[in-house]
Amino acid sequence: MDQSKTQTNLPELLVINPSPVFIIHQQQFSQKFKLLKAYESPLSTDLFLQTHAQSTKALICYGKSPVTTNILNLLPSLQLLVTASTGFNHIDLDECRSRGIAVANTHDVFSEDTADIGVGLLIDVLRKISAGDRFVRSGNWTANIQYPLGSQLGGKHVGIVGLGNIGLKVATRLEAFGCKISYNSRQKKPVPYKFYPNVGALASNRNVLVICCILSVETRHMIDKDVLKALGKDGILNNVARGPIIDEKELVNFLAEGEIAGAGLDVFENEPKAPQGLYSLDNVVLTPHRAAFTEEAFSSAFQIILANLEAFFSNKPLIPPV
Repeated sequence: MDQSKTQTNLPELLVINPSPVFIIHQQQFSQKFKLLKAYESPLSTDLFLQTHAQSTKALICYGKSPVTTNILNLLPSLQLLVTASTGFNHIDLDECRSRGIAVANTHDVFSEDTADIGVGLLIDVLRKISAGDRFVRSGNWTANIQYPLGSQLGGKHVGIVGLGNIGLKVATRLEAFGCKISYNSRQKKPVPYKFYPNVGALASNRNVLVICCILSVETRHMIDKDVLKALGKDGILNNVARGPIIDEKELVNFLAEGEIAGAGLDVFENEPKAPQGLYSLDNVVLTPHRAAFTEEAFSSAFQIILANLEAFFSNKPLIPPV
């Protein structure tokens, strides 16, 4: 059968910018949908959207491809927005609701792997794994240079900021290591952990603070100078949520001056740039916003996205809509 004819019969799916999940599964998507790739067009994004404005009913996006009111204004026929992520802070949900546009996400598929990285970063900082790797590769071990002691994870008092899906999974994992858990969240949860309504109070007398909350107007730079001071010289900060939740300039200063003990960071305020002041610090572990990047999670995300798109084009309920 002629491929162009087959493509003509497929439902259209708009992709303004491709997510990592889309890139990896692009071939599978192309077998099910006629892909409208704005990012490959010589036209400007606005002109491309205007060209397909009347026919586009479904759009796939992700965190680095925001869907704003301006985008929605260019797509008057849009009926479904599927994000290849769990979060929605890149989508104007109120505007989607007012226009009757259904929104679907990938549910909880990334939480397990993100929680694993949260714990992994903490173990790395405490036991100096990455620093030890550099120590061996540099030849310092054979030079009989003394390597500093690490610190055990068991028995640590850990404060979790944001006890949602990811935060709860981090708590469960750390409990298994013998950690004592406390938390801060928008509301008290039915859990056996001590609740602190204030992040500063949570940071006080904790050994570790793990950031798992969403990014919002309220949480931007929530981890500021006062919270870092409350965490103290023996405290460790981990972030697997969003970079702007932490005031990075203050964090760099506190780490450089020894005012907190260390940090494990998977996210940064101005990605893909990380503060250069962190590069030379052995008490800091950095990863490139890849906490959720596993083959298993991406496969599960693809299956959910595909199921929602097929449900939409078959006039069946989404699983479930936001």
